[in-house]
Amino acid sequence: MKPKQQNLRVQKWVAAISVGLLAVKFLAYYSTGSVAILTDALESIVNVLAGFIGLYSLYVAAKPSDWDHPYGHGKAEFLSAAIEGTLIGSAGAIILYKATMQLIYPTEIKRIDYGMWLVAGTAVVNFVVGFVCLQIGKKNNSLALQASGKHLQSDTYSTLGIVAGLILLMVTGYKWIDSAVAMIFGVIIVITGYKIVRKSIAGIMDEADVHLLTKMITVINANRRENWVDLHNLRVIKYGSVLHVDCHLTVPWYMNIHEAHTEIDVLGNLIRKDFGESLELFVHSDGCLSFSCRICNKVNCNQRQFNFEQQIPWTLENISGNKKHQLNTQA
Repeated sequence: MKPKQQNLRVQKWVAAISVGLLAVKFLAYYSTGSVAILTDALESIVNVLAGFIGLYSLYVAAKPSDWDHPYGHGKAEFLSAAIEGTLIGSAGAIILYKATMQLIYPTEIKRIDYGMWLVAGTAVVNFVVGFVCLQIGKKNNSLALQASGKHLQSDTYSTLGIVAGLILLMVTGYKWIDSAVAMIFGVIIVITGYKIVRKSIAGIMDEADVHLLTKMITVINANRRENWVDLHNLRVIKYGSVLHVDCHLTVPWYMNIHEAHTEIDVLGNLIRKDFGESLELFVHSDGCLSFSCRICNKVNCNQRQFNFEQQIPWTLENISGNKKHQLNTQA
């Protein structure tokens, strides 16, 4: 199954399961009157909305490129994650308000044990579904699935915290514990929403992914070929689960077009091996110049004008520049 279709299928399950868990949590709230359980139920409303928004965004992202979207529709995933993060933050704010009101005007809490078992069951389901979303999202480089997975797992942790608070409430009888637990997890939910929005904006604005670039450069350095005299102007743009990579690769000037293209193919296959098949590679090939001899360790080169002195390791700082490398000039 192709990554985009797999992402869409998983998100369908997320949306369907979220609806079922929402019903269970509201049943627990109406049975107990606990504002902490209401906190969990309100977050589940966000889960449902986010699940269907994510589903639609993955449906759009799975569409092939066309004449008016030549780079595909992958940016829809970033918009989805931004909306989901905003909804999560809004739910956290509502939770903080409800918890404050409950603290000021406390209401009766009943059947705590019954409600506690219900929400504990939803925590287990959320964790499993969130774990699957995260693993597949990371494998397929899908921000929408990763956002869903993080959201579901944050929901799991908040639910477990709420269960712990309810146990403490049952033992001590202090009603304020219910509101205090809701406040703590309200703040956590707001922070989670902010992080998701921040990451989605970075994707929309094509912010450099330092972690991704560092890993890619490490892989390229470890598999560097002698015909790869120089590599510079490396850039990576994310379109949902698709990576668009472009760079300038310097090869020996006397190579013909087919030989240079073979080196480009090797580079592309190397990146695909570690970063997935959803990759578009655009490489501008340059012919080496005389100053390249000092950093080129190619053996049996009958066109060499200067002896090899030192190979320049490619780093995050020097590989992003748009000039060829040479000794004492790493641009």
